[in-house]
Amino acid sequence: QVQLVESGGGLVQAGGSLRLSCAASARTFSPYYMGWFRQAPGKVRDFVAAIGWSGGTTSYADSVKGRFTISRDNAKNTVYLEMNSLKPDDTAVYHCTAAPTRVQLTSAQGSWGQGTQVTVSS
Repeated sequence: QVQLVESGGGLVQAGGSLRLSCAASARTFSPYYMGWFRQAPGKVRDFVAAIGWSGGTTSYADSVKGRFTISRDNAKNTVYLEMNSLKPDDTAVYHCTAAPTRVQLTSAQGSWGQGTQVTVSS
């Protein structure tokens, strides 16, 4: 298991930007795929973005492509989600996740952080 702690959420106006961070426990960070999911009130938890071990492979949900960028700094055991051109539909609790394989991560079978709230006002 990987311990994950998210930060960086908040309230922002539509069109604005936020940067989320997720700090992971040091021991097993590097070999893990990392990613972000989000859950809006009354909805299921949806995949947002994922990044491979070295940071060279990324994937995104269609709804955030071109607006969000996932990155990682293995020296700091941290993964980031840069969110630009935010929309009210992006309002949700954003959860960081980690898993040994991409399949496990994108099927929501990894470890989870407690989440950070992102609210986008119109």
